[in-house]
Amino acid sequence: MAQNVMSAFRASDLSRRIGFSLLMLLVFRLGAHIPIPGVNPNVIQSLFLHGASIFALLNLFSGGATATLSIFALSIIPYINASIIMQLMTVVIPQVEEWQKEGQEGQKKMTQVTRWLALGLGLLQSLGISYYLYNYSNNGQSVYLHHTIGSILLTTVMLLSGSIFLMWVGEQITERGVGNGISLLVFFGIVSRIPFGTQQMVRYLTAGVISWPKLIIFLVIALVIIAAVVWVNEGQRKVPVQYPKRMVGRKLYQGGTSHIPIRVNQAGVIPVIFAISLLILPYTIGTFFKGAWVTTMQRYFGFTSPIYIALEFLLVVVFTFFYTQVVFKVEDVADNLKKAGGNIPGIRPGRPTAEYLARVSGRLTLVGAVFLGLVAVIPSFVTMGMGVNGLYFGGTSLLIIVGVALDTLKQMQAQMLTQNYQGFMKTKRS
Repeated sequence: MAQNVMSAFRASDLSRRIGFSLLMLLVFRLGAHIPIPGVNPNVIQSLFLHGASIFALLNLFSGGATATLSIFALSIIPYINASIIMQLMTVVIPQVEEWQKEGQEGQKKMTQVTRWLALGLGLLQSLGISYYLYNYSNNGQSVYLHHTIGSILLTTVMLLSGSIFLMWVGEQITERGVGNGISLLVFFGIVSRIPFGTQQMVRYLTAGVISWPKLIIFLVIALVIIAAVVWVNEGQRKVPVQYPKRMVGRKLYQGGTSHIPIRVNQAGVIPVIFAISLLILPYTIGTFFKGAWVTTMQRYFGFTSPIYIALEFLLVVVFTFFYTQVVFKVEDVADNLKKAGGNIPGIRPGRPTAEYLARVSGRLTLVGAVFLGLVAVIPSFVTMGMGVNGLYFGGTSLLIIVGVALDTLKQMQAQMLTQNYQGFMKTKRS
């Protein structure tokens, strides 16, 4: 393993990409410690003393930036929400669907629209948080040192600017670094909270809030979830494909057999990130208003409430099916297979092949979707059973950490293989 790691850094292009990614992630961590001026940190900390809240969830994704109300407190949630909307628009708006089929030029158009949409959503969410903080107080103390409209505007501008900057950082990592930049920012934010979560668990143990048997059960469940996530993410169905001998021009191509790999979890961690980001949006909108119904909505949308857990499960399942259809288009696969002269044994080329692939993919996706949904919500019940509702580091976090780590390792492996280096993971021979 150590030899393979050294091979990665000896690959000039890969080492440069890894170095660039680490530099961008360092910028992300430094920005998380730059607070917005004119804010009382003690009052901000009181937001996290009453168990699970939407601010605790933002704090997890931002790597602790929300707890200090830093310039990166909003993280990249607006960009993720904008990406969700754009993916939905590919289904309901023909023009956006055409962009998706136009290749690189169409992708540029979609990226540009996503950026502007992220700007609008970021403005909405920044205003919502700033206005909520303007009305929030603890023991008669306000969040803002100068309780004026100017403080709301300053906080809004700083939060929005930080989120847009992180959007740029994520795009730069994707283009010039290793892995998906947006996913890596979420991954790094969660990982950076592990030391704090460990300290909090030790405090619970010392104070007698939880016992050693409960802690051991919690750790065993976490290890089982990690193993299950790796197993499901690597699981796939190999659909056999036959290619007959064919003459192209004056060249004879020999026939052979191959396979189409259809993964159990083709969507990765994207549905989980999408579901959480979408659930944050109603809470943000509610901060603009006052009244008992708003307080009730905020209480029921806490991420340990039964309603939130049920919605999270349903959204993860729905987004898994939706995103799988986006990344695995059975019609395109069937058409490409037909053009190449290949066929699935016992299945006619064309539409029958597409229908067969849709059935196989649908069954696998059902298993993957239910698995993702269960892993996302089961640890929430476990932590509530342990009496540590304020500790949010459950299945969602583990899914993102393991999923992003596996995807990044695969990209690094592919990069090394193109430069004749052995990958991190040995490919199984069929």
